[in-house]
Amino acid sequence: MAGFERIKRLLGRGAPADRRAVPRADLPRGARVLVVDDSSTIRAVLGKMLSQEGHVVFKAPDGETALEMAQVEQPDLIFLDIVLPGMNGFAVLRALRRDPATQTIPIVMISGNLQATEQFYVQRFGADDFMKKPFGRSEVFARIQHLTKTGRLVIRERSHDETPAHTDTELEHDAIPDIAMPDPHDLFR
Repeated sequence: MAGFERIKRLLGRGAPADRRAVPRADLPRGARVLVVDDSSTIRAVLGKMLSQEGHVVFKAPDGETALEMAQVEQPDLIFLDIVLPGMNGFAVLRALRRDPATQTIPIVMISGNLQATEQFYVQRFGADDFMKKPFGRSEVFARIQHLTKTGRLVIRERSHDETPAHTDTELEHDAIPDIAMPDPHDLFR
């Protein structure tokens, strides 16, 4: 990785940390986002990406927990893995769409499994978007930007006494390196 940094400096391009420090002006801030993935690494890295942009992040390792958290936390957006232990992402998506309390929440399905990806395109059960693993920061925020521009992602006003019950501690957040999931497009910029 040090070689890439040297090449970037020689070409006169800033380090990735510089870009991450500047907030994205064209995106909403303060959304409550539920990240559902059986991989603790994906939950941690995606959670850090989102919280660095001012979002409140909740995490669920499986479908059953995701359904409970969606009811309690009423997120503005859900990133939902397709391949989960027990109840798969498609079943979770169907349950969320059938429930009046969660049916309008925008959902971005994610998967690194080729068969699940193909199945997603064959059977769209009402997801708003899809993101293939591995993904980088620019893809995550492109999905959010698309949902915002199309009017699907609307951040609801909440009272100040609505305190999230399931967020990361700063210690957990700081333990996740920023380079854990670099954007593939940024490697050669």
